[in-house]
Amino acid sequence: MKADRLLSILLLLQTRGRVPATELAERLEVSVRTIYRDVEALSAAGVPVYTERGRHGGISLLPGYRTDVSGLTADEARALFVLSAQGAHSDLGLDGALGSALRKVMAALPAPHRPGAERISERVLVDPARWLQTGAAPGPDLGELQYAVFADRRLRLRYRHSGTPAPVEYTVDPYGLVSKASVWYLVADLHGEPRLFRADRVLYAQTSDEPVRRRPGQGLGEVWAVLREQVERLPRELAVKVRVRRGRLDMFVRIHGTRLAAPPPEGGGGGGAPEDWVELSLGFQSLPAVRALLAFGADVEVLSPPAARREMGRAAAEAVRLYPEAR
Repeated sequence: MKADRLLSILLLLQTRGRVPATELAERLEVSVRTIYRDVEALSAAGVPVYTERGRHGGISLLPGYRTDVSGLTADEARALFVLSAQGAHSDLGLDGALGSALRKVMAALPAPHRPGAERISERVLVDPARWLQTGAAPGPDLGELQYAVFADRRLRLRYRHSGTPAPVEYTVDPYGLVSKASVWYLVADLHGEPRLFRADRVLYAQTSDEPVRRRPGQGLGEVWAVLREQVERLPRELAVKVRVRRGRLDMFVRIHGTRLAAPPPEGGGGGGAPEDWVELSLGFQSLPAVRALLAFGADVEVLSPPAARREMGRAAAEAVRLYPEAR
């Protein structure tokens, strides 16, 4: 389109200065005559562009002329350059495209905004990996999932559920992909009901020739909101009361904060000796899940119910049997 070509010429001239007409023609895949006609159109629109003939000639803008073709404010420009953090773009194979896009945005920015945009990528780093991830686990292959999502086609999956040895085959209607805490999920309908599939548990995926059958009026954002609420409201059938040494309370809350039935008492992390105890109520989905509290050793004691205390005792006894030299 001519409008796109005119914008490309303007960006190139702003970035490069003087550019030979032959180079512009080659870059934009048009004839030199077309380039000169485009230059005349820019001039007629009030852009101070001119041509110089000769061996070192070319097409230029008047010195000092710039136009904010992006329309971005300084804050908007800085916000865009936070996107350069590694993570989701790498998983989707879009690192190269992101870098190219940001270079184009940089060329379009007015000069006063450029230093701030460059500085944001030097001063802000987003690391999507969780703490203590020592190994570089291979990420899921999102290629076929992406293809089905953008082609609006149904998707055949062979999927391995957690704790299930045999995979299951499904035909789903995808809405899109979501990256949550560095984990990729496929959001899709299965038999007309919203479902969530971890991408790293997809053993095989094949895009169908059938068009996707999404529910009317439902988009990725709406379906994801429903699924997220379902996950966050999973029933916690087992209420457990514990006491935690005050000196370990902050760490305990950071790790088990999502299980707390109520916030810790005010000033729970301070105002007393580290060996003092603070009582808390937590919720667990199953009895064996309370064994996670063993990581705090003698700094956490399960007070009730009795079944949870017995479960902790069994787990501790099993650990002692593994280390008889410690008796």
